[in-house]
Amino acid sequence: MRNILPVRVYYDQNLMIKKRLVSVSNVEPESLYIVATPIGNLADMSARAIEVLKDVDVIAAEDTRHSGHLLQHYAIKTPTVSLHEHNEQQRSEVLLSRLQAGEAIALISDAGTPLISDPGYRLVSLVRAHGINVVPIPGCCALVAALSASGLASDKFSFEGFLPSKQAARKHTLEKLKNETRTMIFYESPRRLNNTLNDMESVFGRERPACLARELTKLHETIVTKPLAELQSWVDSDSNQQRGECVVLVEGNRIQQDASEAEVDRFLAILLDDLPVKRAAAITAALLSVSKNKAYEQALKLQQK
Repeated sequence: MRNILPVRVYYDQNLMIKKRLVSVSNVEPESLYIVATPIGNLADMSARAIEVLKDVDVIAAEDTRHSGHLLQHYAIKTPTVSLHEHNEQQRSEVLLSRLQAGEAIALISDAGTPLISDPGYRLVSLVRAHGINVVPIPGCCALVAALSASGLASDKFSFEGFLPSKQAARKHTLEKLKNETRTMIFYESPRRLNNTLNDMESVFGRERPACLARELTKLHETIVTKPLAELQSWVDSDSNQQRGECVVLVEGNRIQQDASEAEVDRFLAILLDDLPVKRAAAITAALLSVSKNKAYEQALKLQQK
């Protein structure tokens, strides 16, 4: 059993004074730790993540050379093995065997929280299917960071990951999302950013608010929210905005799709057999998301007929 000694702060409710307490927590054997790492600024690495990475038996990394810089920065000398989209299925079986033998393993991606548009799903699914403990060590996530600073609605959102690289497939995907009412979040390659914004403007409309969050937590961090037409034009005119890691957020469709007059009449005709006009109109308005005035007017016309 390996010990971690984090410093924890708590408040004594009787004395009402701040105390410091060093307590013991453990990296458990036969456990897989899903460890979030910084998306840019190394200072965003949590103390818990550092200690876990130091204490496990092996770290599975998307790119061991890339992650090597992070591990070296924090003097983490734990051995690493690669786990990426091309070897995940085979490597997962090997890691499962090591876990079953009693080892503790950490999974990290190149940046941010593993499995978010990164490898790891097959490993976690396999490990859980065999009753192995999976422990999340939360931290940075680009989509959450972008959403929090975008100014777009954050109560409901849909993460769509990367769009298809081919324009026809990309526009087909966007067409299916045209009436999505939640804020939509996409990851995009800087090489395709301009074309993607152009397609979004074409499908969602020029005035739909959108946000480009680029190089989050890094030196050239940019977070700009504008109508799609303005955002696309701005990116097109500045090649610097077509570099680095990009998150694109698009406001959900706020246009209420009114039910047809025939559909409203059909509901009203059924309800008016048993209910007064005002009550039938109120129920119809609620069910079909139309205005009460419109439903009431149509109900009066039906009653007169």
